[in-house]
Amino acid sequence: MLKPGKLDSKLLEKIVFQNITFKRPEILTRPGIGEDCAVADFGDYECVLSTDPITGAVSEIGSLAVHISCNDVASNGVEPLGILLTVLLPVGTTEEDIELIMKQAGKASEEVGVEIIGGHTEITPAVVKPVIISTALGKAKKGASQKAESMQPGDYILITKQAGLEGTGILAADFKDSLKSVLTEEELESALRMLEQVSVVKEGVLAGAIGTHGMHDITEGGILGAVWEMCEIAKLGAEVWLEKIPVAEVTAKICRHFGLDYLRLISSGCMLIMVQPEKKEQMMKTLSEAGILVSCIGRIKTRGEGICLAVDGELQPIDPPASDELYKVIS
Repeated sequence: MLKPGKLDSKLLEKIVFQNITFKRPEILTRPGIGEDCAVADFGDYECVLSTDPITGAVSEIGSLAVHISCNDVASNGVEPLGILLTVLLPVGTTEEDIELIMKQAGKASEEVGVEIIGGHTEITPAVVKPVIISTALGKAKKGASQKAESMQPGDYILITKQAGLEGTGILAADFKDSLKSVLTEEELESALRMLEQVSVVKEGVLAGAIGTHGMHDITEGGILGAVWEMCEIAKLGAEVWLEKIPVAEVTAKICRHFGLDYLRLISSGCMLIMVQPEKKEQMMKTLSEAGILVSCIGRIKTRGEGICLAVDGELQPIDPPASDELYKVIS
């Protein structure tokens, strides 16, 4: 029996990627560990595409479905322009339920500036709670999209916002009653508002204009999972500084309550940015001036130095991402 959540990297390679054998010359970026997007050659332009499901949340599912795929496109430094939504709903769903989901999706698409251009909506006994699969696309001048393959030893690792952002919001929304014993009303409201911060389109486009050595929207597997995935793409190592990783006190409280590791908690709304040393100050200044919290949390190393977390002066190896911490609660 497999655990809930994304397949681990070894299984993904063994039973998914190895069975994708047909290749077309127009495809510039193919499936891979840590790859947020596919990229196709469209002549003078590249078409950047990404697809993702929302399965772990119920509250604000319409909004999250829009943001999660648009974030992936933005991780290539590209502005998303269109999105398709496949909405699978359980038996017993009402018209009011569907209207609420679509109001959420419509509002989020307006905030991001992406048009909902199609999809599918269905009531089915195959699901027991709402599931939405979203596919976003954007375009860039050929060669302009950012790629983690560009990473080099010495690059700095930046992160926007705070660890565990989306996970905090989901847990606060779906487990309010359980959390009332450990959080004040103000803290609970603060946690709920984190779902309003899950877009990284703004920072992705800003960072892309400056130029990066790759970006990654931090989703399942959290910050440590995202760092590991990017290093796996580039075949490099990394040193991440625990004391530099920003985390809200309300996130830490919720994680202590449920026995979770915020470094491995789904963190949509946080962008991992690999930046050349000579661009680090410009990048941090530009993002800060745009009102985006940004922190430098480590540096890229050689493959032989490993992928490590520095804790109190000691280096601990970072393991490949496994099932997200969120599933310890929602399962």
